[in-house]
This record gives sequence, structure tokens and C-alpha cells, in this order.
Amino acid sequence: MPDGITLEKNTEQRINLYYDIYVPSTAQKNMPLLICLHGYEGNKESMMAKARAINSQDFVIASVQGPNSFIVRNGEDGNKPRIGFGWMMQYKAEETIKLHHTTVSDVIQAARSEYDVDVRRIFLLAFSQSVSLNYRFAFTHPDVIRGVIGVCGGIPGDWSDSQNKYHDSQTDVLIVAGQQDEFYDIERVKTFKEALARRARQVDFYSFPVGHSFPNDALPLINGWLLSQIGRQ
Repeated sequence: MPDGITLEKNTEQRINLYYDIYVPSTAQKNMPLLICLHGYEGNKESMMAKARAINSQDFVIASVQGPNSFIVRNGEDGNKPRIGFGWMMQYKAEETIKLHHTTVSDVIQAARSEYDVDVRRIFLLAFSQSVSLNYRFAFTHPDVIRGVIGVCGGIPGDWSDSQNKYHDSQTDVLIVAGQQDEFYDIERVKTFKEALARRARQVDFYSFPVGHSFPNDALPLINGWLLSQIGRQ
């Protein structure tokens, strides 16, 4: 008997991606929007806490949870697992990228409709794994995002490809790096400033004496950067 054939097929499904939205008690029309993405093993609550620690008065904040959930064991007590979330998948990574783009666009449209945010002042904040996704979005959709803050993360692996995938944009970038980051070597991360500057309006770079963690000492810096951005014409 001749061998049969094996074909890969797919069924297209719809999934819900959840996000928390924070609106200051003093909210007015045309407030800027800050969209936040957590890192690997994080969740929307942990990233919202960071964002509100940066500034809880001047922005509508949306903290989006990644699509991939898994059990994270507590090192101190293995009997108390928690659910963590991630963004990127190595298998068919282009599907994750597309999902991220669609999700960010949908959050922007929902915030515009429900809270009358200023679509000229939209910012993306990410830690670790999701940093490169935000760069992809900002420079695939030029001039949609006013500023991108990348904390302890990388740039897209195809950033230098000459396929016109990424475009020049009037987007400013703030890079925050850990000097002892075990996943993103500081000398390599320093090169990201020049790489991003080829397409961004301006790139600022700061590093802190931490490993792969969101440095609390960076919170006032990020706040100052954001406040300078929302005042830019």
C-alpha cells in the first residue's frame, strides 16, 4: 500500500484578550492614552500597578493581558501556583504579531469611543517580551503612536531588513535598560538607540543598576518623559 499524505490545516477561531482600563477621577475630554503590556509571566494587574505608579492623574491607562496563559510555580511554595501570561510564540510568530496589532488598534478605538481620548497623544509602554511588539506596531503604523517606552526589551529581529515593512514615524522612543540584565546584554541594548533612531523622531536611552526587572528608580524618569511628550505640539 502506498503511504498517505499528512497536511497541516487550521480552523480560524476568535479569542478574547482582556484588558483593564483606568480613568482618573479628574478625567476630562481629550486626555492622552497610555497602553501597557506586561512581560513574560506577568498579567494585566501587575502592569497596571506599574503604570499607575508612574502617573495616575494625567492619562487614561489600558493594561492588556497576553493571549498565552500557563501555570507559574511560586518558588517559595510549590502548592500555590498562579497563572502567568505571555505574548510571543516562536511557532508561527507572525500570528502573534498580527494579534497584537489588532488588539492595540481595537483598544485605541474603544478608548476613543468610550472615553474620548486624544488620538494624537497615544503612548505604548512595555516590559521585556512585549517591547519589540510595540516597536513593530508603532513603525508599521507610522504617526499613530506619539511615544513608545521599552523597558528591558529588544527590537524586532527583522528591523534592518530592507523590505519597507517599517516606516519613518514622528514617534519618540524612551529605552530603559538594566545594566545587569541577563537576557538583554547592556552593550547590545546600547546599539538599539542608533537602530531605532533611523525611523523614530527622537530616541532617549537610560540604564539602571538592575537585572531583568522593571527598575522602580525609572518611574519618575518615565513620568517626566511622558509629561514632556503630552505637552509637545
